Amino acid sequence: MPYPYVLLSAAVSLDGYLDDTTPERLLLSGPADFDRVDDVRASVDAILIGAGTIRADNPRLLVNSPERRAARVAAGLPEYPLKVTVSGSGDLDPAANFWHTGGEKVVYTTEKGAERARALGIAADVVALGSELDWRRLLEHLHDVRGVRRLMVEGGGTVHTQLLQQGLADELQLVLAPLFVGDPGAPRLFGPGGYQGGRLRLLETRRIEDVVLHRYEPTAPGVGPLPAAADRHWLALACELAAQCPPSRTAFSVGAVIVAADGTELARGHSREAGDPVVHAEEAALAKLDPADPRLPTATVYSSLEPCARRSSRPAPCARLILDAGVRRVVTAWREPDTFVTEADGTGLLTAEGVDVLVLPEYEERAKAPNRHLL
Repeated sequence: MPYPYVLLSAAVSLDGYLDDTTPERLLLSGPADFDRVDDVRASVDAILIGAGTIRADNPRLLVNSPERRAARVAAGLPEYPLKVTVSGSGDLDPAANFWHTGGEKVVYTTEKGAERARALGIAADVVALGSELDWRRLLEHLHDVRGVRRLMVEGGGTVHTQLLQQGLADELQLVLAPLFVGDPGAPRLFGPGGYQGGRLRLLETRRIEDVVLHRYEPTAPGVGPLPAAADRHWLALACELAAQCPPSRTAFSVGAVIVAADGTELARGHSREAGDPVVHAEEAALAKLDPADPRLPTATVYSSLEPCARRSSRPAPCARLILDAGVRRVVTAWREPDTFVTEADGTGLLTAEGVDVLVLPEYEERAKAPNRHLL
């Protein structure tokens, strides 16, 4: 199921703390960065914080600029983004600022937590996710029921950690403040276990007064049949590569990327690459790797079009090449139509031999774009 674009936002001290242990909230950045955060808030459909942050900081979580609110209204959007919180217990203070400022609010909780939140008279839509909190169900509900396409997550540390660990964060916006907290009892940005998904890709570094904004995106593929945010980034790249193919009336334009489990790009390719009129994207990418590369069995192949199961131009179809390389996970945007091969089923060939194949249909139109003349 499609999820919103999930943007994690936080400010930390040089030693990685979100706050200190004094009664007053530690202000880690200044007016210019607060204004930047306000601008980001104005650009999203919803803002999420954990129940612990409501208890600790009692935030209002608003778009403060009247001009930005007016621009939202002029664009046909609510004046304020949807405010979202998550609480397993449903133990929430009905008098907190969160419920009495801004626009609509929603609480995601468990079945038992929903009973408690409703009994407390929380001024919000209360949604029970089942006996346990489930981030994927929460994101699906926000996307499908609430129409949220961009979600900003402002904490706390447990929420950030869980979303990163489960591969559900598309972007991390981290502000580094020039001070140390040095108190082991203070809250940290990431909890035990942190992020085990390999290196993140740095997208931007920007000085804002005396703090520095770093923007990162995760790169590690998902595991098994569950999609991760990084899967979307890599599949988007495969679709961009498809657009680089020399056009053809007799073959699809396809892009492919092979990515190691730690998020390292191993190889990329596209149809008809290097002047070869019959080479396929997956074939071109695999040819750039040593077949004995130990990273292949845990790698993911991203292809804008389902790997072929039959072809006349070469002895082995791409699905067979992927199997022979030992790859056990494939992510694609578009199942192969019957344009050139009837009942093509590369997915069936791969899954019959134990490969996890994910189709992300939200990228189908991008994959089709360089092939419109064939459809």
